[in-house]
Amino acid sequence: MSNKYLASQTRPSILTLYWPMVVIAALALTLRPTLTSTGPLLAEIRLSTGISLQTASLLVVLPMLCMGIFPLLLPWIGRRLSESAWIVAGLFAIAAAGVWRLGLTTGWALIASTLLGGIGIAVVQAMAPGVVKRWYPKRVPLAMGIYSAALMTGGGLAAMVSPLVAEHYGHWQAGLGVWLIFPVIALVLWWLKASEEMNNSIHSIKINFFGKRRAWLLASYFGLANAGYACMIAWLPSYARGLGWSAQDSGELIGIMTILQVVGALGAPVLSAKRLDRRPWLFFAVGIQVLGFIGLLLMPKALLILWVAMIGCGLGACFSLTLTVALDHLSEPSLAGALTAFVQGIGFIITAIIPYIAGVLREWTGSFQAVWLMLLMTLIGMLVVTIKFNPAHYTQVMNMPDI
Repeated sequence: MSNKYLASQTRPSILTLYWPMVVIAALALTLRPTLTSTGPLLAEIRLSTGISLQTASLLVVLPMLCMGIFPLLLPWIGRRLSESAWIVAGLFAIAAAGVWRLGLTTGWALIASTLLGGIGIAVVQAMAPGVVKRWYPKRVPLAMGIYSAALMTGGGLAAMVSPLVAEHYGHWQAGLGVWLIFPVIALVLWWLKASEEMNNSIHSIKINFFGKRRAWLLASYFGLANAGYACMIAWLPSYARGLGWSAQDSGELIGIMTILQVVGALGAPVLSAKRLDRRPWLFFAVGIQVLGFIGLLLMPKALLILWVAMIGCGLGACFSLTLTVALDHLSEPSLAGALTAFVQGIGFIITAIIPYIAGVLREWTGSFQAVWLMLLMTLIGMLVVTIKFNPAHYTQVMNMPDI
């Protein structure tokens, strides 16, 4: 038997290498349409239901809170079901929220459907980084880049297409409910994926991440990194419509932001893959957002598309790089997955607070300028914190005594 034949027998097939990536991308596509589909239709939703701006902020705040709370509960409730069962349950919840949205008639029913979808999103999102780390332990930056890009693509598609669907069917409910198609597809693909490693229960993690300073630093950084995204999907369409843009055009603005997010989410991890020190790219990801928000403050009308594109590129790069940096801190997949669950848990609680504050600032001041200034200040703080992510110290900081 020749060595060439033996090599061909041991070399993984293209399907074996990339089929899991398709499944990961399908999971990621389900995680943002529940949030982003409402922004471009917010004027119609408010006119129909009479909800205030602060109440409308719950359409983003509630899913973000769910994304924060569920990962923190994993050490206690994760053992009750297998990883696969949790993901299937999460996808069912997202799909059920989509079905509910097709027929709802009141603002509070919309809020309740958002809560249901947010719970499903939180479940799937908490599991996904651990799955990525286990399926692609030597290609984490690339896998996280594709996961992040697919997540943002789903959000952008929902923002762009929802107004078209609503206009075609004559009511905004159709524009929100159509996105049940993504979790249905993801369910089919998940069931088709080989399940040899997916039926294990989620074991309790012995490390107390609540007592780790670095875990809190990563979580705070992640939360602030996502605050800009949460505010943009919640308020950018309303901001653009205040400048004279139509519902469709404001949705397309989110689409433009998403395209650049995908570029950043894919490009930054791939470009940073050859070295463990990802700080130069984090500086770029945060810095380009700083420039974008300065542009929104100083010249919002003249170059709105440019500023939104810059912010989108930075947001995409920052999301995937921040999760990659968290995974870099621990080599064992289950521990790395538990750390990213903690980071997302605390981080999304922080993220959930920011759009609500933004809504209050908007109502108090009558302008979005205070919102952009608030986000600009958080980004400047992140630039300072980025210095601390030196990979030479990862082992040391994770082994430090609990606080």
